[in-house]
Amino acid sequence: MQSKRFPLLRWIAIGLILITVTLTTLQLVSYSRIRNNFPLGLEIGDVPVGGLNYQEAAERIYTVYRSPIELNYAGSLIQIRPAVLGFEPQVEKMLAVADNLRITKPFWTGFWEFLWNRNIEIINIPLNADYDENRIRYYLETEIAARYDTPASPPKPIPGTSQFEAGEPGTSLNLDRATIQVVDALKSPDKRSVTLSLGQSGIPRPSIGDLEVMLKQIIDASGFDGIVELYMQDMESDQNVHFAYEQGANLAPNIAFSAWSTIKIPVMVSAFKVLNEPAPEQYLALMEGMIEQSENTSTDELAMTVIEQNLAPLIVTEDMQTLGLENTFWGAYFYLGAPPLQRFITPANSREDIDTGPDPFLQTTVADMGMLLEDIYQCDEYGGGALIAAFPGETTQEECNLMTTYLARNQIAVLIQSGVPSGTTVAHKHGWANETDGLLHTIGDVALVYTPGGDYALSIFVHHPVQAVFDPVNALFAELSQAVYNYFNIEIAN
Repeated sequence: MQSKRFPLLRWIAIGLILITVTLTTLQLVSYSRIRNNFPLGLEIGDVPVGGLNYQEAAERIYTVYRSPIELNYAGSLIQIRPAVLGFEPQVEKMLAVADNLRITKPFWTGFWEFLWNRNIEIINIPLNADYDENRIRYYLETEIAARYDTPASPPKPIPGTSQFEAGEPGTSLNLDRATIQVVDALKSPDKRSVTLSLGQSGIPRPSIGDLEVMLKQIIDASGFDGIVELYMQDMESDQNVHFAYEQGANLAPNIAFSAWSTIKIPVMVSAFKVLNEPAPEQYLALMEGMIEQSENTSTDELAMTVIEQNLAPLIVTEDMQTLGLENTFWGAYFYLGAPPLQRFITPANSREDIDTGPDPFLQTTVADMGMLLEDIYQCDEYGGGALIAAFPGETTQEECNLMTTYLARNQIAVLIQSGVPSGTTVAHKHGWANETDGLLHTIGDVALVYTPGGDYALSIFVHHPVQAVFDPVNALFAELSQAVYNYFNIEIAN
């Protein structure tokens, strides 16, 4: 029985040996091929190339890093080839580094690990690529931002009102952040889609031209059929509005108007020019009466005792001319029976096209008053401007601060002041008077308005040859004032 079994076992053993040799040979062949390629576990720029030969590895790397990246701009998808951005992987250099890793272990040690599928070490060769961030940024700026950015739209006036329609913010590409995002996508083998970083541009203020159109539409809607002249100066820029208007028609500006009590601002300027600091209390009391209570007696007394007994009006006029305000003059005291001192011929009252019948001894223009308030503002806020330049050593910043303080205490809640929110500082002087026929014809108000959105000077005069009825004129002043306030504070107004 034993002699019969022996041959069978022998043949089984021989078969197992042959199978083992065959499998080993196949594994040796397979390992030899792998050994001639890049080692398992090798990555180049995070792209697996283990087991690939030189050409196959190069093709795989090129396929990954030359594939387009995708940019998402607020839902718009844009595909860009890396070459367009100047991005080029340095495959030859990376493969040269990888070549040194082909044979890192003795043959039989490596075969034994391969045979038993022992831990394969992951080795990554960092990405080496040529690119220029400035070129990428330039492309984003000229091809993406220029095409996809949307400008903000400013608020538009609502015709006939002092209100503005809401504007729309714009979108703009954050170039610094987007450049980093694109570089990261170009250098990534799998995260090649980018949601671009966008910024939101603020809503701009309406154009100064829109404001002028709005103001004229308000005048049209009011039904006022006299002359309206308005001057507005932005204290933080050189932008201003200046127009004269009558029944839908533009008039040449710089019309001569009766100054009435607005002339008390020039009187205050001249008085402070003469006074030494600290000013005596009795003179400051007269100043308060002149500005806050609009008292003519206080005006005359202040002028006579501080400026000059007899010729103070002429000195005030001379001071205004020194400031370049050639259309503003005071030719006689206010008290009843005061003798006229001098008549003045100015560019404004020499016009033949417009005649508001201004007082022959008390005249100004909206621009003169607006510019004088601007001079006071510059002196008060910055210690500079025309007042300091014209009267060096005679007018100080502290005195200008007192001027605006007195003007701000003139609380009447009508005209310009009635068009702004409660609590808004309005440093102003108004003026109107019953004329020889017992009626109002010219009404004026000039103000510095201090607001969260910016400070401005606003000067408005109206004239009607028949009668300037106060209530509708006051409503017109308020509407014009509100429109200017809303222009500077559009976000607050909305």
